[in-house]
Amino acid sequence: MNEIKLTNVPSMSVGTVVDKLASAYGTIITRGLPLSVMPSVMLWGPPGVGKSQAVRQIADRIRSDTGKNVNVTDVRLLLFNPIDLRGIPTSNEDKTLAVWLKPQIFNMDESEEVINILFLDEISAAPPSVQAAAYQITLDKTVGEHKLPDNCIVIAAGNRTTDKSVSFKMPKALANRLMHIDVEVSFRAWREWAVMNGINPKVLGFLSFREDYLMGFDTSTDDTAFPTPRSWEMVSRLLNGISDNIDEMYQLIAGLIGSGVAVEFRTWEKVYSTLPSIDDIFEGKDPPLPSGTDALYALVSSMTSYAREHKDDMVKIANSIKYADKLPPDFGVVLLKDYMCLEPGYNVKLMTVPEFAKWMERKGRLLNGAS
Repeated sequence: MNEIKLTNVPSMSVGTVVDKLASAYGTIITRGLPLSVMPSVMLWGPPGVGKSQAVRQIADRIRSDTGKNVNVTDVRLLLFNPIDLRGIPTSNEDKTLAVWLKPQIFNMDESEEVINILFLDEISAAPPSVQAAAYQITLDKTVGEHKLPDNCIVIAAGNRTTDKSVSFKMPKALANRLMHIDVEVSFRAWREWAVMNGINPKVLGFLSFREDYLMGFDTSTDDTAFPTPRSWEMVSRLLNGISDNIDEMYQLIAGLIGSGVAVEFRTWEKVYSTLPSIDDIFEGKDPPLPSGTDALYALVSSMTSYAREHKDDMVKIANSIKYADKLPPDFGVVLLKDYMCLEPGYNVKLMTVPEFAKWMERKGRLLNGAS
């Protein structure tokens, strides 16, 4: 896989992008400062890396941190022309002048209880004439006579010209108006998001075993189906919503991530037949521990998925932590880290569980990589 990076801008995982930007916006809002303190942001990255997901997570974080309602307006600039951004021309009341009807994207709630995010997606795929129309939006939050409200944040995103996607080189005049961030793949950040959002345990287990398959975008090939965080999320939706039998779903899965990776995914699924009963573990029984690294990853992801569905049953959670004490240290750490990500603040709930407190007392140093 050829990994392409922008050499003169910071590279961040999706999780770091969300943390940095949500924290910055939250500070500005809680201090009552104008949102113009932050320049408009441009997120660069290959297809499927999670740029759109990052914007939705930023909105969620601002909502939880500030108590404001956050509305996201998603505009795909690839589908626009300059006139679309300015509005439809019509005549004034006495038919002497042309006026422009406001486009829907400018119809935002201006109340103090609301924060608007205008997300200009695929900006680098828009023709230069449309990018030029975006100048005013990114810097002045205006197009012609139309103005975005003061409570609006502007975030843009797009693929790089080197990604072999539809992409036009961004004019320097526009580039200089933006804060640029290169979004990179981080399995650790993706796993935390996946645990919290119910990604299928088979997807989670397989990618824990083969982290390199999270992102298979390669500019040197003409493959149309390849693994990315976005395509794995689609695989998860198929398995969660239709059937979690990978044999049965194989052709659809291959259409999302490519046949090579899909074959390995299907082969790996066989380890599930060696796993102990997850119900028994959470009921406090003591089934035998499986052997083999692949089976242990499958066990951890299955326990995490079960824990997410029963996160309010602290007796079951306690039973599973007691069983986790049998796991090799590295796998116990992965499981407990997953539990901490089941929902925001869940680590506080875990501290009320005696088994978790005991585990932390004896092995908590391992969470920070200590030996």
